[in-house]
Formats: sequence, C-alpha cells, structure tokens
Amino acid sequence: MEEAIIEIGHITHFFSKINVAIIELTLPLSVGDRILVKGPLTDFSQTVDSMQIDRKAIQRAEGGQSAGLKLAQLAKERDVVYKKL
Repeated sequence: MEEAIIEIGHITHFFSKINVAIIELTLPLSVGDRILVKGPLTDFSQTVDSMQIDRKAIQRAEGGQSAGLKLAQLAKERDVVYKKL
C-alpha cells in the first residue's frame, strides 16, 4: 500500500558541512514524524530526530515557522519536504 504524504514546506537553506536544513513550514512538524525530501536530485525519507528554532531544541514547529533539521543525506535549497501520514 502506498503511504499518504502531504507537503509541509520547503528547504530555504542547507548547510552541507553539518547536514542541517532550514525548512520553511506551511504545516506543523514534530520530532518523531517521518518526512520525505524530494527535489530534482534529492529523494530520501527519514525520521525527524531533532529540531531547532533559534538554536533551541523544540519538539514541534508550527506552519509559518522556519525550523532547523539535521538531515540524513544532502539536500538542496528549494527541495520540497513532505510528511508521511
């Protein structure tokens, strides 16, 4: 069965030295959620292990916020982030 996904935001910055993406969210995202990162050269899934806003660890970010996420693989600016339901 195909997993349902919803678009929750996109990557505005990616710091390749530390594998951290800044994601501008349109919908909420929580630690423990499964995400899918997709772009022209990007396609991978992972579980959100930790998130930060202004260098402070958070459990949940709301739509309209930008959160920093440690990613399992390289990503690019403008890649789209989906949440698996």
